[in-house]
Parts: sequence; structure tokens; C-alpha cells
Amino acid sequence: MPIKSVCDILDELRDLAGTEDRVTIGDVLDAIGDRSYGPALMLPALIEISPIGGIPGVPTFLALIIAITAVQLLIGKEHLWMPQFIQRRSVSAKKLRAAADKSNGLAHRLDKWFHGRLPAFVTGVWQRIAAGTVILLCLLVPPLEFIPFASTVPMLVIMGIGLAILVRDGLLMLIAISAGAVTVVAGLGIAGSTDLFGSQAE
Repeated sequence: MPIKSVCDILDELRDLAGTEDRVTIGDVLDAIGDRSYGPALMLPALIEISPIGGIPGVPTFLALIIAITAVQLLIGKEHLWMPQFIQRRSVSAKKLRAAADKSNGLAHRLDKWFHGRLPAFVTGVWQRIAAGTVILLCLLVPPLEFIPFASTVPMLVIMGIGLAILVRDGLLMLIAISAGAVTVVAGLGIAGSTDLFGSQAE
């Protein structure tokens, strides 16, 4: 069944978590479909803002998955591809179900608030602009991971872009791209001022 809402994504995760002790990224990609760029961008971001995202290294790994997805969206690749070493990574089904359950209230609100407004802004060049924005946001995540909860900010913006593509909401897309530009500028400023890139002069 095609995924058309955030609740659909969570339902797929619960179904996967109910059949195995551990769920691989490959399993998730198979469940959402290899043409579903909206869910593929949104799901890792949603996981990052859940308790799973608090595990050290997880935000950076999720950013890598998102960046690989965004590059393919940028170049117009029809079918989503992911390296085998990423597809084989797995998470406890119990933790995945807990994350899905915790996100349930948010999912219902997002599905209620956002829907197909200004659909022209979620196709063609706008998807490529969004993909470029996502790539820049992903580059911020590794240094921002050293600051508690800071990596959540770019992930929220990425989630907004993925949601906009999923529900074909052009107004949300414009807002998310604008927020992404602001986040990139602010993130670079924070990273630079705290020497997270290791480039501060002696």
C-alpha cells in the first residue's frame, strides 16, 4: 500500500517490529518503497528526534543515510539506492516500536496540519533545491552532535522537507527550505565559534 501520511510510516515500522527481533535499514527501505523520497528523508530525521537519536554517533549515521538519499533526489534518480553496509545495519525491534509509539501523537498532528497546498512547489526544480538544502543540513550534524540536542534542529528542518514531499504541501516546502537556509547559516556560525571544525586559530 502506498505511503501517503506520517501515520502510514509509523504503521509500517510497527509491522516490521512485530515480525523480527531486529529490523534492518534494508527492511525499512523495502517497506516504504524505492521511489518514496519523502518518507526516506523524513524517517531518519524522525528517528533522530526520538530517544534512539540520543545514542552517540546515531545522529551522524542518520545524517549519512539522509545525505545519500538527498544526492539521489538532487540528480533525479528514479529508484532509491543504499549501500549494503548501511542496509545491513539493524536496530532492536523493541526500540523501534517504542520510537514509533512515542512519535504517534506528533504523527497525527502533522497529518492533520499539513496537506496538498501549492503542489507546484514540491516538484521539479523545487525538489532539487530542497535536496541541496538537505545535503547542507546533513553536513552540520557531525559537528553539532558535540552540543547537546543541537543536531535536532537541522533534523527537524529535514523532517519538514520530507513531510512536504510526502503530502505534497508546497507551502510547507517553502517554509522548510527557508528555515533550512537560516539553520545552515546559524549552524556554521555556532560550529565556527566553538571550533567544532578544528579550525580556530591559536
